[in-house]
Parts: sequence; structure tokens; C-alpha cells
Amino acid sequence: MNASYDVKFWDIRPNKSTKPGENRKTISYTVRWTVAAREKSKTFRTSAQAKNWLSDLRQAANKGELFDLETGLPQSMLKAKEARTVYDFVRAYIDMKWPHAAAKTRDSISDGLATVLPALTKDRPGRPDAETLRKALRKYALLPEAKRPDVPLESKQALRWLEGASLDLTDLNETKTVRLALDALALRLDGKAASANTIRRKRAVLHAVLEYAVELEELPANPVHKVKWKPPKTTETVDPRVVVNPRQAEALLTAVASVGGRGRGRRLQAMFACMYYAALRPGETVALRRQDCHLPATGWGRILVDVSRPEVNVQWTDTGDAHEERGLKHRGRDDVRPVPIPPKLVKILRQHIDEFGVAEDGRLFRSERGKVVASTAYTEVWQDARALALTPAQVASPLARRPYDLRHAAVSLWLNVGVPAPDVAERAGHGVDVLLRVYAKCLDGQQEIANKRIEDALAA
Repeated sequence: MNASYDVKFWDIRPNKSTKPGENRKTISYTVRWTVAAREKSKTFRTSAQAKNWLSDLRQAANKGELFDLETGLPQSMLKAKEARTVYDFVRAYIDMKWPHAAAKTRDSISDGLATVLPALTKDRPGRPDAETLRKALRKYALLPEAKRPDVPLESKQALRWLEGASLDLTDLNETKTVRLALDALALRLDGKAASANTIRRKRAVLHAVLEYAVELEELPANPVHKVKWKPPKTTETVDPRVVVNPRQAEALLTAVASVGGRGRGRRLQAMFACMYYAALRPGETVALRRQDCHLPATGWGRILVDVSRPEVNVQWTDTGDAHEERGLKHRGRDDVRPVPIPPKLVKILRQHIDEFGVAEDGRLFRSERGKVVASTAYTEVWQDARALALTPAQVASPLARRPYDLRHAAVSLWLNVGVPAPDVAERAGHGVDVLLRVYAKCLDGQQEIANKRIEDALAA
């Protein structure tokens, strides 16, 4: 047997410069591990590269993969190492990445790769149309083999063509080849320009795949860095036009209770209140349980947010559930975020529990059938509430167009009334630098304060 489960890992070793006169700076980082007591190592230029490699190895070991005695690589990496075409390499990358990626991350990876793979092909007859190729990739090819459903004839033919036409992996060393992929990211299927955020997200997927090829020494360097290609600038800041004031927020929450058949709006009123008064993300709100809430008879309460259930297509989840449970965004799996909640929200939640009770697992918000509330259901209620609470001009505007905009309104309000940024960031689950960057345009009155301070300084 040329493989073993007996794998051990050592800490990453920084390598110091030995040149005379230098200040012994770190010049590289070495990952070391053993397979059946045989020592293996790989050296990287940066600490991040070394950590990524070690993480990939550890994840493969935790998944129970056999490690090859000769190369020291797990089976998933060997598959990528043996790939000769871009198409085969990408499929091996999916197999490696899938077990430890969130469902939304899997969806994003597939979306990006389904865009670039058709561009990285030879000019061969019988090319399927773009929509057929994308469907074959998204629904079948870019899934791990165990998750792949039976492939219909049309998709089989499309994938057979793609497999034969795919460029060799070594072709990616040519700048003109990588430019083909980058240019493909900038367009939608209908030929129109893609949004800046979509281009940025898909470029990150392409970059990660090529970095993996570099790690496996299939490419000498990431070819993306050689291409003089600039993606359009993305907008990270929240549009202040979407932010409602407290009076508008209350009007919307009141309207929610009056819309939707069979009392659906009233059942969802407290859920929207959590987004506004506690700045919870929708995925955090639908996962909220009674045991996470401290709801005193008077005064402020508290919510402990420790899980999120973002909605995604079931083909990307392990459970077949569209709301797979995940840890908090940008935090460790076991992290908990305490959020103080005002008496008004405490009262709303107490009334909701008295009227509707909770699910068997303690969830506060559920559909009439006890399921996790679907985004289509609460978005429909929200649009009806907007039509009821806002003027026609406001309905046609971006104002609170999405339920998520209630969270934006909450964070903007906290910042504008003078709550310190670190405290706001802790409540909202942001980093302080990201918080101030994202909400920069929603800070009312800050320019006047700055102008007054400058004026006073000049007068002195």
C-alpha cells in the first residue's frame, strides 16, 4: 500500500535570513508534516501561503483521506496534481474545497468557474451555446461526484465537448490566455456588462484557483498578477437613500402586521423588528431561539447571536436544507455576539412569543407549517408593507427596498446618535474599519462638526 492515514503536522517554521549585516528578517515559511513517519516539507514566500497549505492538509486529514507516501499529498490534492487540462484541474479543486466551504461559498465558486471555463477552450466545432454550457457546469460538472445527479443527454454532450476543448493547464502561463478568462468575467450571458461586485467576486474565485495551482507547483506564479487588467471599482458604502428614519421604520413595522394573508404579516412583524432594533442580519434573525433571548419585564434585554441560517439553493448544502446552520459571519464557529436590545424590542418579542409560541428547537420565527421562514415569503410581505406605509414617490425610490435595509438603518442611527464605533461594531458584528467604511455616507452632520472644529482652530 503506497498511502497511509498516519499523518502528523508540525508548526510552520519561519526561515531567517543568514546574510551578513542583515537584521535576520524572515524570508520564507516552511510547512512540515509526516506520512507514516516519512517527513515532508514545502516552503512558501509568505506566511499566508504557508497557512493556507497547512489548512488544506489538515482538512484532508480530518476528512479521513489517505495520504500518498511518495508525495505526501492527500488524495484530493493528488487528483489536482495529475490534472492536465484546466477543466480537470477545476473539478479537482471543487472536490478539495467542497467539504469545508459554506453553502454560499460553494455557490459562489461554481458561479465564477462556470463563467471562466467556457472561455478557456480551444476553437473546436460543435461548441454548445453559452446557456447550455453554463447549465451543464452549474447543475452537474461543478459538483463533487457524490453530489452529482444523473446528467441529461444535452448536458452530457456539452460537457463532453468542454472536456475535449479545454486548454492545457500550462496554457495559463500565457498572459493572453488569462486575459480571456478575465474578459469573460466582465460580461453577462446576454453580452451586457456585469456589475462591479459580480466581477470582483468572480475574479477572487479565479485568483484562488490559480493560487492553488501555484501551491501544487503546476504553475510557477499566479498569472493573474502579470495581466494589466483592472476590474471596475466596487461600491462598498451603504447608499444613504435606503436608510429609513425612526418614524418611517415604525410605520413600516406597523404596516407589516396588516399585510399578508392568514395573519402572515403579524407573524413576521417581530422578525423585522429584530433587523431594525438589533441590527440582525436576516440569516441571524430566522435562526434566533427563545433560549438566546433575555427578555425582562422592564428595561433593556439582550440577544446572544451564535448561529446564522442564510438561504441558499439546496444543491450547495450538505443537509438538503435551504437554511443550513452556519457560524457567524467573519467569526469563529463557536463565537457568540451579545446584542443589547431596547425595551421596545423586548416588548415586541414577549408579545410575539405569547401569541405564536416557539418551534420545537426554540426558534422564534417560523412559517405556518413550522418551517424556517423563506426569503421569498418575508420579502413579499415587506413589499406589501412598503406600499402601505410609504408614499408612491418613496415606494419608487430605494428607501428600505429590502428587509436588509432595516439593519443599515439601525447601524446608521447608532452611529449618528454618538454611540462609539467599537461598540456599534460589536453589536452589529462588523470590524471597526469596515463599519466606518461601509457607513461613511450615512453619517449625518459629521461634516458640519469637522468644519466647526477647523474654523475654531483657525480663529485661535
